[in-house]
Amino acid sequence: MPFGTEFSASGIACFRLWAPNAHHVELCLLSQATESHYPMQPDSEGWWLLRLTDVNIGMLYRYRIDQQHHVPDPASRYQPADVHGYSQLLNPESWVWTDNEWRGRPWQEAVIYELHVGSFTPAGSFNAVTEKLDYLSALGITAIQLMPIADFPGQRNWGYDGVLPFAPDSQYGAPDDLKRLVQTAHAKGMMVFLDVVYNHFGPEGNYLHLYAEAFFSKKHRTPWGKGFNFDGKHSHWVRQFFIHNARYWLEEFHLDGLRLDAVQAIIDSSQPHFLVELANQVREQWGDERQIHLILENDSNTAGYLNRDTNGKPNQYTAQWNDDIHHALHVLLTGESWGYYQDFTQHPLQHLSRCLTSGFAYQGEISSYRNAPRGEPSAQLSPLAFISFLQNHDQIGNRALAERIHNLAPAAAVRAATALLLLAPFPTMLFMGQEWGCRQPFGFFCDFEAHLAKRVNQARRREFADMPGFETAKARRTIADPAALSSFQMSILDWQACDHEEESDWLSFHRKLLRLRQQAIIPRLPMVLTNSLAKQIGPLALQIDWQMGDGSRLTALLNLGEVAVDISTDKPAGQLLYATLNGLDSQNFADSLPAWSVIWLLVPVEQTPAPMS
Repeated sequence: MPFGTEFSASGIACFRLWAPNAHHVELCLLSQATESHYPMQPDSEGWWLLRLTDVNIGMLYRYRIDQQHHVPDPASRYQPADVHGYSQLLNPESWVWTDNEWRGRPWQEAVIYELHVGSFTPAGSFNAVTEKLDYLSALGITAIQLMPIADFPGQRNWGYDGVLPFAPDSQYGAPDDLKRLVQTAHAKGMMVFLDVVYNHFGPEGNYLHLYAEAFFSKKHRTPWGKGFNFDGKHSHWVRQFFIHNARYWLEEFHLDGLRLDAVQAIIDSSQPHFLVELANQVREQWGDERQIHLILENDSNTAGYLNRDTNGKPNQYTAQWNDDIHHALHVLLTGESWGYYQDFTQHPLQHLSRCLTSGFAYQGEISSYRNAPRGEPSAQLSPLAFISFLQNHDQIGNRALAERIHNLAPAAAVRAATALLLLAPFPTMLFMGQEWGCRQPFGFFCDFEAHLAKRVNQARRREFADMPGFETAKARRTIADPAALSSFQMSILDWQACDHEEESDWLSFHRKLLRLRQQAIIPRLPMVLTNSLAKQIGPLALQIDWQMGDGSRLTALLNLGEVAVDISTDKPAGQLLYATLNGLDSQNFADSLPAWSVIWLLVPVEQTPAPMS
């Protein structure tokens, strides 16, 4: 890759820095507490180069710009002393991989577990995650998704304030520790995905503005400030920086996929769009050699990124987090109507029905929250293009008090929603601790320098001024300070809690559902058809039918209300797969659908009637 350092077979180290605004660049190499300075040579298009012999792996280095600014390598592979310190020279070829036979897993097998490395365990490290892989495998997880790990300022952060996107944060361990985690996961049959941020840098520790102003757009802004320059002068190198970053994680760390954060904030008016170029390069590099899965978070619901070829293979992106199905379920379970939930409050059941049958709830309709159209038609897409979830880091941590769904809705309601999502023909995702009904908050936390930390705290409290219960300054002072150590500590999972009776019951419930998903749902998912049907069978009740890839028919009867629904006059056929209510056998189930209940039925292929229309 053009960025960063590279060692040749002859032992020469090549240092490269793109600094189009610099007049003079020096390499500062630290050896035995002595820093030596080496002038770098200007090259074309703003590049500066230097080749050195007698450079050892492990040495520390940084750059000096115009004899006054000391900066780390923006493509540093490791920052042992955080974002303001020296970068460390590594040899990426030194790790000996033992997973050469691993080719990944088919997408239809994805059961994703989102976790934050720093708060998933008390140790907060890559090695500690590795130690939990047997637990996750026994749960039924086939893919772990790490929240961003790119080096961020301070000792704790969600990861979305990263400023050195090639460097795993040293708080979590060394790069080899991450490689060990990936290698061990593969040995246990588990994929590893990484959340990456290509829409902004964090507010502390990014030095690119000092010597590479062209990195930032003069015309595009994001919610976090200036957008990246994906479509202006010198944008080629900006695009390559992030495309090579994606390829770096997939190649150098053997990751199985990436989740791209908030791509609606990646603004690019050129052709091809940056997202298209990135996906095309990844697909071209690996082809059918490995199963690489690219996942989007995209508030714009751009269905075009999720198209498949005639064999069901993604052309560009594999799937998108379907926020719409979360929002519809959240409104049905809690009755909340603030913020973006207002788009789902009038007809939540209809929104849920649309998600279950055709992907997005908003496919071009006006969003009252945004006061603009949102989304594209998605009914033509495979159900495999939509990742469903009841919780994730955003939907918990972006609440004022960081409550989980178990603190907000009746247990029976959460149980019904869980039984719906874990057996539906969509890839499904859990957030760490959800499987045992964790009630701990997962708050927003950071560790910025004092002045910035104060501003972040003030801004966060202002953000919730319109939220019910936080209209007054006194009420907003109850919102935890993100920079306080306690905000991080309260978010660290308490693993002893999952041994308690109630939590143990939730854990058994999730294990049973995921075992059933593995046995009865996943084998029928390849080429699952898009012609699903829905009908309302009660005030808050639906019947959904899916035509599965093997020709069988899967039916869900769900009642997400507090009143039982009579289904005796139009009872669907099928073998009983699962029900959240007791007293049912495989041949006969009750004529009434109780409050907060889900029944799953299957008509095997040999008994399936004519295709649905």
